[in-house]
Amino acid sequence: MADKLFGTDGVRGKANIFPMTADFALKLGKALGMMFSGKVAIAKDTRVSCDMLESSLAAGLTSMGCDVMLLGVLPTPVAAMITPKLGVAMTVMISASHNPYHDNGIKLIKADGHKFSDDMTARLEAWVQEDNFALNPDKIGRIEYNFKAVTPYLSQIASLKRNSFPLSGLKVVIDCANGAFSKIAPQVFRDFGADVIAVGVAPDGYNINKGCGSTCTDLMCETVIKENSDIGIALDGDGDRIIICDDKGNRLDGDQIIAFLGQYLKSDGRLKGNAVVATIWSNMGLEKFCRGLGIDFYRTAVGERYVTEKMNEIGANFGGEESGHMVLSDFAPTGDGLIAGLTVCMGLLKTRKKMSKIFPVFEKCPCKIDNLRFASREKVAEVMNDAEVQKTIEAAKQEVAGRGSVIVRKSGTEPLIKVRVEGEDAELVQSVSSKINDVITRFM
Repeated sequence: MADKLFGTDGVRGKANIFPMTADFALKLGKALGMMFSGKVAIAKDTRVSCDMLESSLAAGLTSMGCDVMLLGVLPTPVAAMITPKLGVAMTVMISASHNPYHDNGIKLIKADGHKFSDDMTARLEAWVQEDNFALNPDKIGRIEYNFKAVTPYLSQIASLKRNSFPLSGLKVVIDCANGAFSKIAPQVFRDFGADVIAVGVAPDGYNINKGCGSTCTDLMCETVIKENSDIGIALDGDGDRIIICDDKGNRLDGDQIIAFLGQYLKSDGRLKGNAVVATIWSNMGLEKFCRGLGIDFYRTAVGERYVTEKMNEIGANFGGEESGHMVLSDFAPTGDGLIAGLTVCMGLLKTRKKMSKIFPVFEKCPCKIDNLRFASREKVAEVMNDAEVQKTIEAAKQEVAGRGSVIVRKSGTEPLIKVRVEGEDAELVQSVSSKINDVITRFM
């Protein structure tokens, strides 16, 4: 069957509205109980609806005979890294990542720390919709609590150190988005010797990603200027992405981070496979920059999962997305904003230069991105399947062929159509983008 609920990063929506309801979570827990035997771990971020979904998932799992290990509040990268060490069949991560508090989501992590495949989520979705679960009164699971699961992650982080205080002399602003890294990230940077100014570290269930974090970087940039800091680091609510700013408060996107880390890892002899993996969403300038350094450059479909799959395929240890997901697989199997931030800081100190003298690392090609929001995913599907819309998209691709690219896709997490036009000629980019947007916005 078609994979309708699960997107590129799990299933997501508004809490208490299908599919982010207690009833759906209960059924998904039962479906996971059909797919797995043994123990299943559950972690969550700081948003208020996490407790509701956690309880329902645990009830569904235990009703099918699975034992459940509750991990409490943990960042997604921590949950992914420690899963192979917990002796569990899988981990459920409850989080809507960078979305506001009224949204929530469910991410599914395999025993090896990697996310579920499309085939696995399609099977789960079919079972949830069939709602035909055989319950056995003699087969009921139990629940245990493990609130020290972060310990092996912190030990892994410590292995990044080359001396006792590798970030000594660096003044860092870190914005934790009032999310899952709020109690962890500032202390780790202090342990590494940095002078830390922490913001977005007072989660109350409702303020996750609100006016802070990687999707609202004004707080980070303003604090860097106010505190005369060397770098600003903004995480998102579940800690799997990062956006940075320089010492003058200039925001730098994920492509600039990819370029800097690729260059740093290569110069340090740590870029496995001599390769960087990004997605079709990354700027053409990034590819030119990497190839200019003699680094092999690979593109995948949008979604961190596709980046990690390609990395595993070619034996690479670094990849990322323009949105800020950075995968340094020598340390974690998924995007990890804290590890990426630490690595950027160590690379910065190695240059002995101010960030504003280094960034931007490369010059971007002209690119226009529009996020067109609709009332529902069903409306998005209707628009994307419209014959005139498809005809316009195909004509646009032909117009920029050999000179750029056109990408029009559904968001995997929100009712959005994302339109991206890139090319070497700014006027062409604007013209083509307008043609596509004019057709799509007629449906709004």
